[in-house]
Amino acid sequence: MLSQFLATRLTIRHLRTIIAVGETGSLVGAARNLNLTQPSVTKALKEVEQLLEVQLFERANRGVVATVFGQSLLRHAKLILVQLGHAANELTDLKDGTGGRVVVGTFLTASAHLLPSAIIDLHRQRPNLTIAIVEGTNELLIPALSLGEIDFVVGRLPEHRQAKGLTQELLLRDEACLVVRASHPLAARPEITIEDLSHYPWILPRQETVLRDQINRALYDIGLEPPSHVIESLSLLTNRRLLLDADYISVWPRQVTFDDYEGGNIVILPLRLPTTTADIGIITRSGARLSPAAEALAQIIRNVARTHRAVAPSFHT
Repeated sequence: MLSQFLATRLTIRHLRTIIAVGETGSLVGAARNLNLTQPSVTKALKEVEQLLEVQLFERANRGVVATVFGQSLLRHAKLILVQLGHAANELTDLKDGTGGRVVVGTFLTASAHLLPSAIIDLHRQRPNLTIAIVEGTNELLIPALSLGEIDFVVGRLPEHRQAKGLTQELLLRDEACLVVRASHPLAARPEITIEDLSHYPWILPRQETVLRDQINRALYDIGLEPPSHVIESLSLLTNRRLLLDADYISVWPRQVTFDDYEGGNIVILPLRLPTTTADIGIITRSGARLSPAAEALAQIIRNVARTHRAVAPSFHT
């Protein structure tokens, strides 16, 4: 069988060569990255092609490009090397019980409170644990998760069409809300009209995000044309500073409002945005087993989520 043949003949050296050629797009670049001679890289590549009896790369105007066979092997080679790295981390973690490394992806909804709270709790238990945080959108994090570059993702669960090969665990439900600073002219009003909202500048997520589309639909539902001149940003720090320093209106997931709401820095305006309701949870690769360190972080996130459900700021409508 081909699988047994590969298991006995294909080596880590072969896999590293395939990855280096694929990432650099040239044999010279691969040789430089691997600190090898170009003939050594060429020899290793030919060995793999002879084993598989397919062409993995073909010449292009500048260097080489992967064939469909090369793309497939490249994807699996990356997963294999990532898993070996995970194995090393897990063995280290099992050896001392306090170390290890976790790479967690996060969306805006989890990065403000849910994930930081969990990390603080975990570091009390495992002070030598290294945690790498990758923040971004579905387009960045889901492919990285599928390739094994991220252990798991916490945040808004992706739509069904984006969830192939993934396992989703629901932790809580979130609804975005309109927020302003405490000194904003609208902050003290018991009722807000559409006319009131149209008089102030806005800070919103970028157009290509799911949340922005949901916000636009919510504004249409209450009779307000989505603002055309806005600051478009996913930077939590920038958005927060702008909101607290000027009379902007912004839309924050409720999970993001915790600290500033409790501290009296912001006010949640009395207008619901039901179309922004979303499931918040943990996303893993189907069939993949988390390392002990990653599972420890995931478990604490579950515990923090249960607490958050009990103390989440309410909407005053």
